Amino acid sequence: MILSTWIFSRWMALVYLAAFWSLGIQIIGLIGSHGILPAADFLHFIAQQKGNDHFWAAPTLCWFNSSDAFLLFLCWGGVALSVLFLMGVAPGVTAFLLWIFYLSLTIAGQEFLGFQWDNLLLEAGFLLIFLFPHPFRIHFKPSVRPSIIVVWLFRWLLFRLMFESGMVKILSGDTNWAHLTALSFHYLTQPLPNVISWYANQLPMWFQKLSCAVLFGIEIFIPFFIFFGRWGRLIAFFGITGLQLLIILTGNYCFFNLLAIGLCLTLLEDEHYKFISLSLAGKVGEGGIFYKILTGLLATIILIISLGLTANSLGRFYLPKPLENLIVAVSPVRSINNYGLFAVMTTERDEIILEGSNDGDEWRPYEFRYKPGDVDRSPRWAMPHQPRLDWQMWFASLSDWRDNQWLMVLIVRLLQGEPSVVHLLAKNPFPDHPPRYIQATFWEYHFTDFKTRGSNGPWWRREIKGMYCPTVSLRQ
Repeated sequence: MILSTWIFSRWMALVYLAAFWSLGIQIIGLIGSHGILPAADFLHFIAQQKGNDHFWAAPTLCWFNSSDAFLLFLCWGGVALSVLFLMGVAPGVTAFLLWIFYLSLTIAGQEFLGFQWDNLLLEAGFLLIFLFPHPFRIHFKPSVRPSIIVVWLFRWLLFRLMFESGMVKILSGDTNWAHLTALSFHYLTQPLPNVISWYANQLPMWFQKLSCAVLFGIEIFIPFFIFFGRWGRLIAFFGITGLQLLIILTGNYCFFNLLAIGLCLTLLEDEHYKFISLSLAGKVGEGGIFYKILTGLLATIILIISLGLTANSLGRFYLPKPLENLIVAVSPVRSINNYGLFAVMTTERDEIILEGSNDGDEWRPYEFRYKPGDVDRSPRWAMPHQPRLDWQMWFASLSDWRDNQWLMVLIVRLLQGEPSVVHLLAKNPFPDHPPRYIQATFWEYHFTDFKTRGSNGPWWRREIKGMYCPTVSLRQ
């Protein structure tokens, strides 16, 4: 496991690098002092609500400093730490700092960093801290025998991720999953389609149903092969990795699929990397008795909590009160979690289009970087970057504007012409001065077909559904 774990840790360094870089280029507009949801205001609110328990309720370094400069330090410091981890510099220390930095940003990020893959990265990143028994050494080449206990914790995390994702679809009672028709909607209604999503949406229904059946097989049955020896783990590797590659091709899910593939790498042995001509720099043992006791205790706690979470989410089982208290106690660090994407399939694609005007008669649309807007603009590629404002606009379209107060703040920031927020958009239709009014219209979007698209036709067609929220001006 020396070479395979070394490669896995480098892959994780690249995932961290993508996550921190993606945040670094948008963090000020999202949660900066003049952003949509300022971190300082959020922490002030938490301090008022929680009193002396505020730090554990929201464990973030931003309690010490929540300035724009410090937020940028966390992001670009995370990029620098990712490079150090990639180089093998003090892996235990850099892994710990990476985890602390990302946890701090996740807590301060509020709605913008509340995605399952953010929690998945925190859980995997927490395990990384304990993977190597010599945290202060420099390992440019594969040299350290990792803890087999921690390797199995990564495999257990992969099993939970896949199995829970499959089971929530079945237990949700959604007829689209039950009748295997969910994928006929998925490519259109997913948060940020890409170009291949358009083509995948054109496939016949029989193929969509077959794909859905294969999806269930990979998510529910293939994960059990993880526990059936080397050949079983090899089957699980190819099955799960193949699914993740298909998702990468047909959607924009930032670093999530790369992270899932990284977890799949823990299923491989050194013998599977015979094609890599990289010599081992000696072999170092698994660590002393203290390290073995520590990883054993870690595994016991994680197994107890994760089994309780899985049983409760999938079967609604009653949990003993001590276990409930333990789950509540560790939940703020978001490092032992439930998973399960797309439990219920969205069947329509509604989009919120923001438009500005100076006179209330002529309206000009704001164009987002990745979410659908102009019907002639092709769906964009984004991953491994996650444009978090575009994602939140998708969630906002699923509910009433009164449930999305951050969207009202976004409109106010655009009326103020706040540069850090305007930077999050692809096109500012009012470059000289902000508009007097902004309205949010509601549209239903559909992919066009081959005949309509032709060689240079529109990618989308849309119909107006009405106003999403009342027209807003700064006077209001």
